[in-house]
Amino acid sequence: MKIIMKKLLLTFALFIFSPWIFCQDKMDFEFDYSQFAYDSVSNYIEFYYSFNQNSLSYVTTDSADYVQGLLHISITDSTTGDSLVDKNWLISNAVNDSTDLEKNVIGLLKFVLNEGVYKCEMRGSNTSGQASKTLTDFVTIKPFLSLKLGMSDIQLSSHLLQDSPNQSSVFYKNTFEITPAPSAIFGKGQPVLFYYAELYNLAAPENYNDLRLDEYVLNSRGVIVNSKNKKIKRNINSRVDVGTVMTYKLPTDTYTIILNLIDSTSNFGVSSAKRFFVYNPDVVAEDTSYQSLTTTIGTSFGAMSEEELDDLFSKCKYIAASGEIEQYKSLSSEQGKREFMQKFWSARDKNLNDNTNKFYMDYLRRIDECNQKFKAGLRDGWKTDRGRIYLLYGEPSEIERFPNEIQTRPYEIWHYNEVEGGVIFIFADISGFSDYELVHSTKRGELRDETWMRKIAVQ
Repeated sequence: MKIIMKKLLLTFALFIFSPWIFCQDKMDFEFDYSQFAYDSVSNYIEFYYSFNQNSLSYVTTDSADYVQGLLHISITDSTTGDSLVDKNWLISNAVNDSTDLEKNVIGLLKFVLNEGVYKCEMRGSNTSGQASKTLTDFVTIKPFLSLKLGMSDIQLSSHLLQDSPNQSSVFYKNTFEITPAPSAIFGKGQPVLFYYAELYNLAAPENYNDLRLDEYVLNSRGVIVNSKNKKIKRNINSRVDVGTVMTYKLPTDTYTIILNLIDSTSNFGVSSAKRFFVYNPDVVAEDTSYQSLTTTIGTSFGAMSEEELDDLFSKCKYIAASGEIEQYKSLSSEQGKREFMQKFWSARDKNLNDNTNKFYMDYLRRIDECNQKFKAGLRDGWKTDRGRIYLLYGEPSEIERFPNEIQTRPYEIWHYNEVEGGVIFIFADISGFSDYELVHSTKRGELRDETWMRKIAVQ
């Protein structure tokens, strides 16, 4: 009788306080993924998923009550069209009382993928399939162990335990138990962000300098709100790096954490970045996080006319946040524009130990190189598609040029091996006037067109 009454009370509570659980037409489902090294020809990819239990189907049995949902994952080779994974998993979790329904069901699935580009789709739904949410992304696999220096993706975590005794946990790796945070939301209710990354191919002779690992946290305007660095010894070939970001101190905003692994001996480095969101309604945003201005930059802007300042900022549009662009447009005085530019560039200065802003100087150098290499008709080189990519990502790791193909217009394939584990940009001279347009890329957020070959085919 007590068991029956408990079930009736729980069912009544669910009906009164969360009646939409039985007819929910919107799925509260989040997912994320990270790549890690597997061998010289492949990486393994971890998919993290999170279901809010209120979104799932409620199942009552004689022994226990459950919420259940369906997770579908498909992985398709974008080059061949071959399907590698196309499978459903039943997600089930026991429920003791109505308060359990406010918690999320979090899990992880892992796959090994060879080098290539894959279309990955994850769909979460209740068992009836009436409420569902589908999330899709293209993933480029460039084996980390085949690179000169390697760094995995950054995994965000809501809880991280070192030397965990729970080695049977699906979240256990390299002595750490890492609870994923697929929603990437921190701040109120989740005051600390934990992160995990793996570093590869570190070992070097004794005469090589230590590596340097830089950590930056940027807000949505590109302002550095937190930074630190440390030395990485080269006595072992791979190691784990973990850290924290105290998100309870940050105002509500979108942020990006960036890790840069720098080899100063060979002037080489790799990086990885991850975006997250902070919700802190009680923290007041203040514009006090701009870093101090260096003497060289201040002197440079102080000598510029308003016309020169406007011209310079027009060349910064590729790296400026939308809020920064609107802020600059609203400025009416020459002095205000000078102060803005000082803050804009000093916020991007990664080395405050000298009187030069290397990022600023490198950007100006890239503009000159773009104008020399990519000028198209009356357009300056930095305004072209190739110029934009060059300004954003620098010199490609490799360029494949196809200027005299019989069946296609001239095109180029730019490889960036150290961006997102390896990406490509494909430019084609569609017009025939040496103005190479971007027709396809595997970089997140860039133009993606798997049928780009049709676009450049000679009719």
